[in-house]
Amino acid sequence: MSPDSRAPFVVAHRGASAARQEHTLAAYELALREGADGLECDVRLTRDGYLVCVHDRTVDRTSSGTGLVSELTLEQMQELDFGGDGEPAQVLTLAELITLVLDWKSRPTKLFVETKHPVRYGGLVENKVLAELQRFGIASPPSAAHSRAVVMSFSATAVWRIRRSAPLLPTVLLGDSSRYLGGGAATTVGATAVGPSIKTLRDHPELVDRAAAAGRATYCWTVDNADDITYCRELGVSWIATNHPGRTKSLLTESSA
Repeated sequence: MSPDSRAPFVVAHRGASAARQEHTLAAYELALREGADGLECDVRLTRDGYLVCVHDRTVDRTSSGTGLVSELTLEQMQELDFGGDGEPAQVLTLAELITLVLDWKSRPTKLFVETKHPVRYGGLVENKVLAELQRFGIASPPSAAHSRAVVMSFSATAVWRIRRSAPLLPTVLLGDSSRYLGGGAATTVGATAVGPSIKTLRDHPELVDRAAAAGRATYCWTVDNADDITYCRELGVSWIATNHPGRTKSLLTESSA
């Protein structure tokens, strides 16, 4: 994952989540069909140590049940309906999402895995993510540019854990502060990219050039409207996360024609 002068690559934020329920297999399959260059997911640990694709601390908003992810077993979560839009869906595990990405033969697609913090399991989350990537043979890429996986976090400590254990694996230090992203934090932890929100990037467009000067890419979230997509392209943002991957790809294609 390196600075790139071409049109931004498109990352499906929790899948094609504007059209399908977030973090479901249906959302990710649609994103792949729509041409997404990458898929983004949030991961949390269940009580029995499985990595599941859930953004919130609880399952209340996105499922038919209630409770903390960290207090539920995988089996208990599999009994809940995460579909929410008339199409029943089980909770998606990170292993199932990795399998989907690696089995997609139309083109190489990157998987952007965000670890959530603070959590009761602390650094065990990163250890489990690395173990899962290793199990699928994608934890030690030949180079960052050829990696099939990227690990992200708002926690600098979490990014540092990944860099220490898997130095060739690309990482994104996420944040909503220009000082945090443009200053010493990204350098200290060795992040290969910085991840501002579109609001932060609007306020501090210099972040892209500062990142590029340090050899880092820029990953911007969550970019859904046409003006913001064009803005990111003109600034030279490397990756944009969007809830509308198909529409975003079309807009970028049209603007570069």
